Amino acid sequence: MKVAHISDCYMPRLGGIEVQVTELSRRQAATGLDVTVFTATPGEQVRNGVEVLDGVTVNRVTARMPFDMPVHPRTTAHLVPLLEELEPDIVQVHLGVVSPFAWGGIRSAVRVGLPTLVTVHCVWGQAAKASYGFADHLVKWSESGVQLSAVSTVAAERIEAASDHPVTVLVVPNGVDPRDWNARGRHIPTPEQAAAAPVRFVAAMRLAPRKRATPLLRMFLAARELAAGREMTLHIAGDGPHRARLQRWIDSHGLADVVTLTGRLSRPDLQQLYLDSDVFIQPSIKESFGLAALEARATGLPIVARSQTGLTEFVNSGVEGLLADDDQGMAKAIARLAVDDELRIQMQRHNTDVPPEQVWSNVLETVSAAYGTAIDRLAQRTG
Repeated sequence: MKVAHISDCYMPRLGGIEVQVTELSRRQAATGLDVTVFTATPGEQVRNGVEVLDGVTVNRVTARMPFDMPVHPRTTAHLVPLLEELEPDIVQVHLGVVSPFAWGGIRSAVRVGLPTLVTVHCVWGQAAKASYGFADHLVKWSESGVQLSAVSTVAAERIEAASDHPVTVLVVPNGVDPRDWNARGRHIPTPEQAAAAPVRFVAAMRLAPRKRATPLLRMFLAARELAAGREMTLHIAGDGPHRARLQRWIDSHGLADVVTLTGRLSRPDLQQLYLDSDVFIQPSIKESFGLAALEARATGLPIVARSQTGLTEFVNSGVEGLLADDDQGMAKAIARLAVDDELRIQMQRHNTDVPPEQVWSNVLETVSAAYGTAIDRLAQRTG
């Protein structure tokens, strides 16, 4: 099968969508599929043009833009002839919060008449209804036969709710390889050892407002008060425009001895930080899936997160972690896992022994089935 992926962002940019599209493409190619990625992201060696990386043909359709933004002013004019020449069996378009290149990719695939699976990697908020109406008008979903999908049930339900007419949205989750995160390297303490040691919390995020790092600090501060007398630390991995502001908040609230901003870490260093920690916290309320949390869960960490996010795909409250409806509930959950050594150890043991369902072998099967649905949908519309 010949597969074409279309994504605004791709490696060497680092982010959830970039990592997932890269891994999906690479793993598909390893199974024998003929995989091409069209992206507006310049490469380190090839700024504009074709290169082959890990068996994947990467066609970088770029323009000179400020800060190397992955935007091309004439996406359709470039992609239509490229898709006509490639003649893929399926096109998978990856949409983020702002994805002008991907929108152009949908138009191009529809114009060429190709089976198309659109995967939404974000949770549509208040503007979703207007966004869906625009997209519906733009590519004429019902007439074109485009198949919609999202990375979690939460994200899929938001799309379905935004539509003025019935629409089927498949769930095509992100994937993880547990071998990359080495849960077997985790030391699970005895209750006596756990009671004698600080409880080490960890988070990984871009230090920007959308990821809610400041609310995380407030939750941690409240949890320390609730778990009075229990020694707790917090390491936040990641970088971003709010790092200096967050450090000032930490210093002004007397948390400098227990909260550390590590900066951006390499994958091996992040893995080691997870293995050295006890609980992972995900404070965002706009996580369509929560890849960082899935990776942390793959190392054996219990997860504390909001119940309205895509993390519900792999966190059952009370089993893999604790879910809360609001920030106050998050603070209580953090405090509970700080003082309840038995529950924390139980969750660590479960997450170490039981891999998540979203391992790549399962995800590849789900993606393949979604391709089949998209191909059949177009055939029914045009037949």
